[in-house]
Amino acid sequence: MAVPARTCGASRLGPAPGALPRPGPPRPLLLLLLLLLLLPPPPLLAARGAAAYSFPQQLTMQHWARRLEQEIDGVMRIFGGVQQLREIYKDNRNLFEVQENEPQKLVEKVAGDIESLLDRKVQALKKLADAAESFQKAHHWQDNIKEEDIVYYDAKADAELDDPESEDMERGSKTSTLRLDFIEDSNFKNKVNYSYTAVQIPTDIYKGSTVILNELNWTEALENVFIENRRQDPTLLWQVFGSATGVTRYYPATPWRAPKKIDLYDVRRRPWYIQGASSPKDMVIIVDVSGSVSGLTLKLMKTSVCEMLDTLSDDDYVNVASFNEKAQPVSCFTHLVQANVRNKKVFKEAVQGMVAKGTTGYKAGFEYAFDQLQNSNITRANCNKMIMMFTDGGEDRVQDVFEKYNWPNRTVRVFTFSVGQHNYDVTPLQWMACANKGYYFEIPSIGAIRINTQEYLDVLGRPMVLAGKEAKQVQWTNVYEDALGLGLVVTGTLPVFNLTQDGPGEKKNQLILGVMGIDVALNDIKRLTPNYTLGANGYVFAIDLNGYVLLHPNLKPQTTNFREPVTLDFLDAELEDENKEEIRRSMIDGNKGHKQIRTLVKSLDERYIDEVTRNYTWVPIRSTNYSLGLVLPPYSTFYLQANLSDQILQVKLPISKLKDFEFLLPSSFESEGHVFIAPREYCKDLNASDNNTEFLKNFIELMEKVTPDSKQCNNFLLHNLILDTGITQQLVERVWRDQDLNTYSLLAVFAATDGGITRVFPNKAAEDWTENPEPYNASFYRRSLDNHGYIFKPPHQDALLRPPLELENDTVGILVSTAVELSLGRRTLRPAVVGVKLDLEAWAEKFKVLASNRTHQDQPQKCGPSSHCEMDCEVNNEDLLCVLIDDGGFLVLSNQNHQWDQVGKFFSEVDANLMLALYNNSFYTRKESYDYQAACAPQPPGNLGAAPRGVFVPTIADFLNLAWWTSAAAWSLFQQLLYGLIYHSWFQADPAEAEGNPEARESSCVMKQTQYYFGSVNVSYNAIIDCGNCSRLFHAQRLSNTNLLFVVAEKPLCSQCEVGRLLQKETHCPADGPEQCELVQRPRYRRGPHICFDYNATEDTSDCGRGASFPPSLGVLVSLQLLLLLGLPPRPQPQVRAHASPRL
Repeated sequence: MAVPARTCGASRLGPAPGALPRPGPPRPLLLLLLLLLLLPPPPLLAARGAAAYSFPQQLTMQHWARRLEQEIDGVMRIFGGVQQLREIYKDNRNLFEVQENEPQKLVEKVAGDIESLLDRKVQALKKLADAAESFQKAHHWQDNIKEEDIVYYDAKADAELDDPESEDMERGSKTSTLRLDFIEDSNFKNKVNYSYTAVQIPTDIYKGSTVILNELNWTEALENVFIENRRQDPTLLWQVFGSATGVTRYYPATPWRAPKKIDLYDVRRRPWYIQGASSPKDMVIIVDVSGSVSGLTLKLMKTSVCEMLDTLSDDDYVNVASFNEKAQPVSCFTHLVQANVRNKKVFKEAVQGMVAKGTTGYKAGFEYAFDQLQNSNITRANCNKMIMMFTDGGEDRVQDVFEKYNWPNRTVRVFTFSVGQHNYDVTPLQWMACANKGYYFEIPSIGAIRINTQEYLDVLGRPMVLAGKEAKQVQWTNVYEDALGLGLVVTGTLPVFNLTQDGPGEKKNQLILGVMGIDVALNDIKRLTPNYTLGANGYVFAIDLNGYVLLHPNLKPQTTNFREPVTLDFLDAELEDENKEEIRRSMIDGNKGHKQIRTLVKSLDERYIDEVTRNYTWVPIRSTNYSLGLVLPPYSTFYLQANLSDQILQVKLPISKLKDFEFLLPSSFESEGHVFIAPREYCKDLNASDNNTEFLKNFIELMEKVTPDSKQCNNFLLHNLILDTGITQQLVERVWRDQDLNTYSLLAVFAATDGGITRVFPNKAAEDWTENPEPYNASFYRRSLDNHGYIFKPPHQDALLRPPLELENDTVGILVSTAVELSLGRRTLRPAVVGVKLDLEAWAEKFKVLASNRTHQDQPQKCGPSSHCEMDCEVNNEDLLCVLIDDGGFLVLSNQNHQWDQVGKFFSEVDANLMLALYNNSFYTRKESYDYQAACAPQPPGNLGAAPRGVFVPTIADFLNLAWWTSAAAWSLFQQLLYGLIYHSWFQADPAEAEGNPEARESSCVMKQTQYYFGSVNVSYNAIIDCGNCSRLFHAQRLSNTNLLFVVAEKPLCSQCEVGRLLQKETHCPADGPEQCELVQRPRYRRGPHICFDYNATEDTSDCGRGASFPPSLGVLVSLQLLLLLGLPPRPQPQVRAHASPRL
């Protein structure tokens, strides 16, 4: 079919194959049109004023595809050296052994090693907890204790002494604070002192109070136990006692990390403390939003609810509702949901939208809460059921509701919070709490929020204390960020109980003293896993009862907020499918198992998707809540282990004298090619460096000193490195050195091995080598192992910094790589990847020739006035678009010179119309997933209305009310404004900044990722892109033994076809990923702790907050504001509580 020259709106003379029906011409012209169609076509049709060409036929394009396949295969056979490398391995068969990975034995060994590691920490924990209980029991309470009586190292003292406006400097602290010397310790990534403990006390707690001084007095004896523990186990990291009073004593001593703003750290709000201090919770928070709750009181309530949510962990379940005449959930959650980070964020955002109106109806609020707790058709903790009510006060006791839902068993605890400054009778609120085994709290102002929203944990700890030894169980936490800079850790926790009695012959004490914790760095657990015997795509992972990963190669949080645990679900760490759901469930249930599956994996650079085969093997880690898994590709069942001959090993000379070591020396690079060595831990004394040249220099210098069997070196890694150095050098000698790369327009040839060698030839090509020197971390290496054939990898678009006119002398390269499969007997493995780097400009020209009608290499076909020709990619590049696209949808080659600088771009950015057609015709399949570990630049806070965010604006009625001016509410407003001036906003303070996170510039967020991969169509295919009068023909065909798609299409002449654009770039999800409201309707399988301590018949519930809290005083409030004005943190006022050892 001949195609005439076209302009936008011009009509075709004949229908395109497969074209959709279009409206016909007017009826009188039908006969004439039929006559024309019956006549033979004219020999030529004008094409932009030149000879006419037809769109290539399918057979023609299949012929071009075969020529492309043959050219690629020929170059790789000559220069890749796959067959020659196989022969080299076989010729050196005496230098290595083939070892087998036995998945079941491997995973059981690693699980046993992890169990032993954690068990040593458990023994230290138990010793500490027993000692703490003994010390406290023997301690005599001192009412008249003074600050000068206590000597300790205050972890924040150095920062406070450097700050002339600090609390202690202004007050003239009488505390005898030790001044210590510290030494740098790489294990702690910090400066430490092993002779002392350090003490951290929250900013909002007065160090000189009687409670704190007594706490410091008896916990001092823990210092010797800490030291003895480390003597018995030098691998111990932080040993910490978190007291229920807020005091933290930890060992070894190190200065506290000075925050940029307010230090909001309180041990009682740390994930490990919360998990150790109580059993899981089912909590319903109800908030009074009646009309009387307005202005500052409502703001206090919103902040209090957010602080309350921060006391919950992933083992807990929660819902939040507001009530006036009737109750309703504040968010889209209609039932209890897991208190994970994302759900709590939904609650916090929803709470900010609460508006006060209507009248108070406690009955509606409590009935809603009890109905939530009685719903047994949902996943929940089934332990510690409680209702938290925030209100400004009321008269109704709703006794009938409690009689109906909670009495006589009182299985639900009720905690009531009187919020704000008011004159209401609080007796009904006290009665509700006392009648339902709860506690009554008052939150008169900002400073009372944090303490009073976490004190309820003391009440929940009562059944644990009364249960005694049965409740003394070590729990291991989720992964979280250590506050002292250790990185990602898990913590073993053990509650510490008060064993004193209130008096002779009286009941035992019900107080929990605190929680003992010992950290284990994730890196220490990783060291127990096999590193380099599993191959580039094999790995070990571990999950907990929530399905969150403890170990996984994809656990890489970009930012960490140490107030929250790092919770990455196994199904989010990998691409989710039904098989993985089954594996996850089996692991959570503590079963053993093995399964081979076909699954999708994301490439290391997150640009590609591969369908692969993987073997999963898993076992539980005994005595913990963790389960360990091993993932192994079939080709990693076997691996090579260098076996340097006995004769060489017996020579007690430095390794630098060994055969093949000389090929690691830079002096050999000019003749043998440049060598990059993987930055692995070959020896303990090897200095690491991000610069590979410097790392190689450090390596060579060390090898001049150590012998082949040195105890300080990892012989497996070291010997395999030297083995691969020699093997890749022989590849240079046999194949590369005698070939002229320029003949085939190659910039470089290369080989990378499991042993950690990447050899690039010639040496000058190393200047432009941008791939990771660690093959296991190089995307081309891992993808080549997982795919058969030749894998093309265009440069990432960021690498193309020059326009096409400047590519002539300094061109961009395209990597083509393939795995070397080695068969030794019945054992098959892939120990190396080889490849070439194509010259983009030269191969683009070669691509035109191969996809043309040339019969001779240097003579393009021409059409004369009497000949009929098909268009080709060379002569007709003004009318015909010819491209090679890889399996991720990225442009590799084009016959359009102006597109050379777009090589590596997602093809939709080059030709959105054509890429959409390829997708719609199933050449590509789309996979969407979410990255929950991304980091985003902080969003500037928005302002609502005219008032600054977080500031309460009094109403006109308030100003006209004289009582308001004399009330504490006015002073609370003054306090709030002062805090706003000093700290920008107390209510809206960024936790990361407030707590001194150095990375506060970025925050964690969720990014939506979209990748494309080859669909079901793998044959030659013709189609038409229907755009009315601007329709386009195109042909697409997969190139065999490659990851390329060959596409030929008419060039677009009209812009009206730009109807849609496929996106591949990572995009920010403002709603934090998939809709949480939908996800909670189908929660993932999990299991909570198997033991619950929420009831004890001997529990004394008489201490329920009847003691009046500190009464507001105008004089005290004025003093408080003056202190604030001077920049001094206020001393919180103690509440009188009927405890054996009073607390704040």
